[in-house]
Amino acid sequence: MAEPGAAGREAARGVDVDGLLATGRRGLRTRPGRLLLGPTGARLWADVLTEDPGFVGVIDVVHKLNMPMLFTVAARRGGNDAGAAGPADVEWRPSSLRVEGRLGGGLSFRERKTISWEDVALSEQTWRNEGELPVVLRLSVDRAWCAVEDGHAHGFRPVPERGFTVSCSVAASRDELWEGLALGPGEEAVLRVAAAVEVTEGLTGPSPDVARATRRRASAGTEPGAVDRATAAYRAWFADAPGFSSSDPVLDRVWAYRWFLLRHNLAAPDVGALRGTVMYEGRSHKMTKEPWRPEGWEFSKHIPLSTPLHLLDLRWYRDGTPGAEVLASLPARQGADGQFHSATANEVMHPYANFAGWAAARYARLHGAEALRAVLPALKRQVRGERDVLSGADALPVQHDHRLTGKEYQPSYWYFAGYPDDPKDPAGYTPLKRVDRAVYQYLNARGVAELCRGLADPDAEEFEALAVRVARSVRDKQWDAEDGFFHDLDAATDRRARVRNVVGFYPLWAGLADPSQRAALVDALGDPDGFATDAPVPSVETRCPVFAQGGGWKGHFLKGRNGCMWNGPTWPYTNSVVLDAVGRAARETDHRLDSLFARLLRATVNLHFTQHDGRTPYLVEHYDSRTGEPISDEPDYNHSYLIDLVVRYVAGLTVSPDTLRLDPVDIGLTHFRLTGAPALGHRVDVAYETGTGLDLFVDGEHRAHRADLGRLETRLAGPRSA
Repeated sequence: MAEPGAAGREAARGVDVDGLLATGRRGLRTRPGRLLLGPTGARLWADVLTEDPGFVGVIDVVHKLNMPMLFTVAARRGGNDAGAAGPADVEWRPSSLRVEGRLGGGLSFRERKTISWEDVALSEQTWRNEGELPVVLRLSVDRAWCAVEDGHAHGFRPVPERGFTVSCSVAASRDELWEGLALGPGEEAVLRVAAAVEVTEGLTGPSPDVARATRRRASAGTEPGAVDRATAAYRAWFADAPGFSSSDPVLDRVWAYRWFLLRHNLAAPDVGALRGTVMYEGRSHKMTKEPWRPEGWEFSKHIPLSTPLHLLDLRWYRDGTPGAEVLASLPARQGADGQFHSATANEVMHPYANFAGWAAARYARLHGAEALRAVLPALKRQVRGERDVLSGADALPVQHDHRLTGKEYQPSYWYFAGYPDDPKDPAGYTPLKRVDRAVYQYLNARGVAELCRGLADPDAEEFEALAVRVARSVRDKQWDAEDGFFHDLDAATDRRARVRNVVGFYPLWAGLADPSQRAALVDALGDPDGFATDAPVPSVETRCPVFAQGGGWKGHFLKGRNGCMWNGPTWPYTNSVVLDAVGRAARETDHRLDSLFARLLRATVNLHFTQHDGRTPYLVEHYDSRTGEPISDEPDYNHSYLIDLVVRYVAGLTVSPDTLRLDPVDIGLTHFRLTGAPALGHRVDVAYETGTGLDLFVDGEHRAHRADLGRLETRLAGPRSA
C-alpha cells in the first residue's frame, strides 16, 4: 500500500510540519492524562494512548473499535511492578510521539512511537536501570485475542458490527522480551517492538498468505531505524504542499496545522463500501471508549458534506492525485435521487447537502478537468436529482430534515411555531427552502457547467440555465429588504422565516448579493446584537429568542453538553464560508473591508489552538460564540477550509485557465511568501515585503512586480505536462 501523494517531490519545497508544530503534551480535554498521536495509517490510528510504553489506550482500525492494546512493555522488580514516579515528559510531533517516563527505584525509559501508512505501530524504547536492584522487562499483548508463538504474537478478532475481521502480528527486536529481559543495575537496553495490523472482509481469520505478510511487516518494523524511516516517510508527504511563511508565526503554524489535518484524516480503508482513498471528518468521536464497544456518533466514515471542504484545500497540493481520488469516492454512494450518502464499511447512511460540483470545478482550475472526466456523470446526477426531486418551479430545493444540511437545530425550522420548548415535536416543525441548500445548488450547477465546457461536454448550457433560475429565486424570494438579510422560506407558502441564520451570508459567498445587499450583510457582521461576538461568527444572531452561545435549546441540552447545535455556537465550517464571502467583498469594494477580513481571520485562527496560545494545535467541531471555549472534544477535526483562503486572499492568488492574478487582502503582514503553488502543471511563487513590494514568479521566472500590496496579472501559457 503506497504512501499517498508520492510523486514529484523536491526536498527544497513543502511544509516542515514537525518543526512548526512540535509541542508538549496533547490530550483530550475529556480524558486527562491521555495522549494524542499524530501519524495515521491507511486504516490504523490511535484515538488516545496512555503513558505506558507501547500502544495502550483506545486504538482504531477503519472505524471506531476501541481496541485497548496492541502491545506494552512492563517492568517488574522483585516480583512487583515498578510504578511510575510521576507524569511523563511528552513531546508531540505530527510524525511521532516521544515519551520519557520515570519509574520507581531509578528505572527510566525513553520511547518514540509512530504509525506508518502501512498500518504498522512502531515503538523504539531505551530503558536504563540506575537503581541498585535488577529489573525484568516483559512484552505483553492482549491474550484475549493474540497468542505468542515462535517469538511473535498473532491473533484475529471478528468485528460483526463492521463486517470485517482485524488481525495483528507483534514482533520484538529481542525474543527474550516475551519471557522477561533482565536489566541489571547500571545497564541500558534498546528495544524495538512493532505491531502490524490487517483487515480482511468477512468474519473469518486471515488466509495463511495474509498472516505471513502481516508477520513480515511486523518483523521489518523491529529493524534498526524503522521509526526513523516511518517518520521520514510521513514528513515526505508534506513536500508536495506549498510553503507559506510570513511575519505572523501563528498564521504560519496554522498553515502547517491545516496541512496536518488533511494528512491526519486521509485514509484508504479499501473494505466494504469504502474503496479507494477517502478523507474523514475526524479521527476522534462522540462515543463511549469502552473496549471493543464503541457506541454513539463517530467521524471516521465517509461524509459527503465535508468532501468539498476538503477538496478546496487539498487542491493546492501539487500532486493532484489525492484530491481526484477523494472526489472519485463520491459516486459509489450516490442514491437514485442523485444525492451523495454517508457510509461506513458496511452501512449506507444519510445523504448530506454539499457543493461537490463547485469544488470539483475549483480543483480543475489547478489540475485540469481531464482527471475528473469519470466523476462528471455523478456530479450531473446530483444537480439534476436535486432539481427534479427536491425542487419546485422556482428551482429552490426543499429541506425536510434539519440535520441534512449539516446544521441541525437552526432556529428557522421552528420560527413559524414561535420556537416551541420541545423542538423534537413535529407539530412545531416547518420544512424549508433553505438558503444554504439553494446556494449549493446554484454553485453546483455553475461548477458542472464549467466542467462540461472544459471536457467539451454538450450539457453545459443546461446547467448554466439552471444556475440562472436558482440565482433569480434566491435574489427575488429569499432576500428581505426590510430586514436586510437572506432568509429561509416556508416550503409550502414561501413565507420568510425572519431569523438571521449564518447561512444568510451564503449568497454573498456565491456572488449573488448586489452592492446594497452586501452592505447590509457587512453591517450584520459588525452588529453587537447580530453576529459581532467575541468569538465570531455565531450560527445565529444573538438577538434570536433561542440563541444559546454554548448550545442547548432553552436550557435543555438535547444532544448532551457536546452535542451539535446550530442556534448560537461558532463553527469553523461556516467561518470558512463567511471568510470567503468577506474576502470577496473586500475586493469588490476596493479593499475597504480588509480590516473586517483580518479580524475574522484572526478569530478563526485562534480557534485552532488550545487557550488561543498559538502553539498547541487543537481544532474541534464547534465553540462557545462569546468566550471561544471549545464545546466539543474531537481534536484535529476536519470540517472546514482555510488553506484555500490563505492562498486566495492573504497571498492573493487566483488561477484561471490562461491568467494568474494577484490581489491580496491586507491583513497587516510586513512580509509573506507562498512557494510552489500549483497551476495547471506550473509552479507559482508569490513574495511580498514592505518597502520591497509584491512579486510574482512562474516556474522560477520573475513575471510581475509592483512596489506596494495591490493587483498584478500575468498570462499563463496553458497546461504544462509533468
